[in-house]
Amino acid sequence: MNRKTVFYIALPIAVIAGAATFHRSQRNDELSHQATVKGEGTVAVTLVNVQERSFRPAVAFTGTMLAVNRAELKAEVTGRVTRVAVQEGDTVAAGALLGAQDEDDYVLGLQAAEAQVAQAKAQALQAQRDNDRSVALLEKRSITRQAAQQAETAYNATKAAAQAAESNLGLARLRLKKARLVAPFAGQVARRMVQPGEMLNPGQTAFEVVDNRKLEIRADLPTEAMAQVKVGQRATFRAIGLDRLVEGRVAQVSPSLSQDGRTLRVRVEVPNPDGQLKGGLFVEGVILGEGETRSAALPATLLKPQDRDAELFISEQGVAARRKVVLGAEQDGYRPISGLAVGTQVIDSGKDLVGVGSRLRVSTPAAGGK
Repeated sequence: MNRKTVFYIALPIAVIAGAATFHRSQRNDELSHQATVKGEGTVAVTLVNVQERSFRPAVAFTGTMLAVNRAELKAEVTGRVTRVAVQEGDTVAAGALLGAQDEDDYVLGLQAAEAQVAQAKAQALQAQRDNDRSVALLEKRSITRQAAQQAETAYNATKAAAQAAESNLGLARLRLKKARLVAPFAGQVARRMVQPGEMLNPGQTAFEVVDNRKLEIRADLPTEAMAQVKVGQRATFRAIGLDRLVEGRVAQVSPSLSQDGRTLRVRVEVPNPDGQLKGGLFVEGVILGEGETRSAALPATLLKPQDRDAELFISEQGVAARRKVVLGAEQDGYRPISGLAVGTQVIDSGKDLVGVGSRLRVSTPAAGGK
């Protein structure tokens, strides 16, 4: 093994060892800081009292938010994409043109059909005049009945030709309409899957348009919730990126259970006039039932739940003690808890610096809530 090979082997090892030493040093410094704080007994904290609050019965749910109005626009004819008028994220009005296939060809076909209609109508009008004249002449016996019948036949033929031209014009308009992909409602372009020059076949998706002003959550609930959930009930949930509870209403409860008989499908509608919420967000929340019960409670922002449990520190005669509590679903910014009595003082700010047995220095008086 030559010297260069040894260097290339040793260099990564040195880098890894250096990184490990750096992180170990940071960890040791943090542990030393916490030990010093605990040893000195000067941990500054604020306290929150466990309150008694009213809670309604709640059924927990999870689901994904989707726009109530959403549409995939698919090609109806075979043709090359000749125009794309929007980008992803663009806001569009109802009926706005998104893209078109072979647009010039269909426009020319429409113009030709319009010209044929005009010509056929002119011929029918002239034939009608000739027929009216022949009827008048026949009454005066100025022409033969055969000549009058020929004029009537010519009129009927030109009238039929005009109707056929009208039908062809309708087909030309329909072909042009199918070749143009337009927004079915006001909203935003969520996806654009075509480029100018591409060939589109019938059934191939070109655009997706969504209207995020009203969203919905489709959730599958356990069968035990069947007697508790009703249309119109309030639902609350949290979404990633928002620091507040979001509200919705149960808009629909399925009339039957799933095929396996284990779940009940409900649909929760969520108004979203400011557009802060987006389709595709995964949410967790509760549907609130009728009636109320009293329970010990803490502000939801103080708790760091793991499943249905959370660990926190309380103050017992100025000393930190660890407690484990069972959590209920959040309602109006609070969560019901079991495992602590009403009035227990729970450490809020400073909880990350205390350990079991740490002496506490309360920087503000204990409060009923945050």
